[in-house]
Amino acid sequence: MKYIQGQDRHQLTLLPDCIEDYIGEENPVRVIDAFVDSLDLTGAGFIRTTPNETGRPPYSPKDLLKLYVYGYFNRIRSSRKLMIECTRNIELFYLLRKLTPDFRTIADFRKDNAKALKNVFRAFVKLCMNLDLYKKELLAIDGSKFRAVNSKDNAYNAEILEKKLKRIDEHIAEYLSQMDNEDKSEPDTLSPDKIKAAIEELTLRKEKYQGFLKELLESGETQLLLTDPEARRMHSKDGFHCCYNVQTAVDKGSHLIADYEVTNHNTDQGLLKEVAQSARENLEVETIEVVADKGYESREDILNCVMNGIVPNVALKYDKHERLYTIDYEEADITEEIKNSTKPEDIQKCIRAGVVPACYENTAISLELQEKSALSCFTLNDDGTVTCPMGNILSKVKTKGSNTWYRNKDACRQCPNKCTSSKGYKTVSFGPNTKYVPVRMYGSPSCKLNPIPDNIPMNPFNHTLDRKDYSPPKKIVLKIKEDIQKIKERMCLSEHPFGTVKWYNGANYLLCKGKEKATAELGLSFLAYNMKRAINMVGVRKLIEAI
Repeated sequence: MKYIQGQDRHQLTLLPDCIEDYIGEENPVRVIDAFVDSLDLTGAGFIRTTPNETGRPPYSPKDLLKLYVYGYFNRIRSSRKLMIECTRNIELFYLLRKLTPDFRTIADFRKDNAKALKNVFRAFVKLCMNLDLYKKELLAIDGSKFRAVNSKDNAYNAEILEKKLKRIDEHIAEYLSQMDNEDKSEPDTLSPDKIKAAIEELTLRKEKYQGFLKELLESGETQLLLTDPEARRMHSKDGFHCCYNVQTAVDKGSHLIADYEVTNHNTDQGLLKEVAQSARENLEVETIEVVADKGYESREDILNCVMNGIVPNVALKYDKHERLYTIDYEEADITEEIKNSTKPEDIQKCIRAGVVPACYENTAISLELQEKSALSCFTLNDDGTVTCPMGNILSKVKTKGSNTWYRNKDACRQCPNKCTSSKGYKTVSFGPNTKYVPVRMYGSPSCKLNPIPDNIPMNPFNHTLDRKDYSPPKKIVLKIKEDIQKIKERMCLSEHPFGTVKWYNGANYLLCKGKEKATAELGLSFLAYNMKRAINMVGVRKLIEAI
């Protein structure tokens, strides 16, 4: 029995092969071709979309964009490797009609159209929205570190530079001491000429580091990176590296990436509202619910989300069961129109009036209007601690004159019925002959309060029962409960895209310098991820029909 035989290399054919016949109907290349052809590159911000009347004809931006999308789709990011693939890859023969651009032309296209490439990512998001792939019920927000084009040795901060300058001064002093004791030196020591050369080299290095330190102080930045100034030295799982902190918002129903942001923040704190709002605009919805891990713990940022139509489910880092915010009460006439509105100003008006906006009903957010009600007291214990009306223990903070001050920040932050209208914590003062400090509580505490003994001496530093008590009679307590189920779902949603892009596609490090170009490069990576996911969900033909 013979083996299966191929065609003879020298066999002539009557009609030449057609490239179209080599590309199957379900080949993803057809999606890339149709998608890029449908784009308005001028509107997206690409350059050279209209060729000049004179001069050498340029490559079409659509052809170069197809090449890059195909490359990131197939784990090929290098411009040199893409150039090689253009000469041997039958799918690229189909896409580019056998064009073979030079690697410099390929690299310059990505560099010159950095802003426009993110618009291509957003255009595919709009296409998926037309197919109802985004469910828009819940977005998982997370960040990951991508290595920048900058080594750790080329990253400086004020502390590192000062240590280097101190070390150089020590070396210079040591060399000068050797020159002073040249006649007493050992035979194997450096010659005077070599010592002078070493001192000159150290002096030049000192001037360089002094220049770095001056530049760092004048810019107001905390770090100075020489190769990629916009990156930052960050802590990652395998130590400190120069990176960018990349944020993504992943849709729960489809696992598609709704939006992404490239930042140089060392941590995720303070980024929740920015990423959630950008994703909400991309998905064209008025309110959105998001979930994030403990790294986004920022009370101010979380409250800003609530005030702007975003339901934040952030894992609790310091609190136990829910987050509590004290908000000033503002009386207002809340109509049905205002309650059903999703405008930030109407949402804020409802919250300050103690009315839950319609968009926050059946979510983790609830409101409670509290008035001054029960009377209780702080009690000084024999062991030197103080028990608050709710039964929490306050510790000694300081002594000023004959008075001692007590507080417990954690207890005040988690207290559902505070004894103060302050948004912070309560500090109570005890004099030398004071055993009890009376206080007026807000709301209706569910626990048993400390009783007030009869005829207790009034503390002159506490005006709770005084006629001059200026604290407001009402306040709003905003509560955000922890949704454990959604917190558990977060890891399955947000980690998968990062794992796919970084390790399966080999894009755990960046090839371009600067935040803008890094955004373009990651836009291509996330576009390829979304395109693969959409093809798996609806197929090639349905995508092409939608295009």
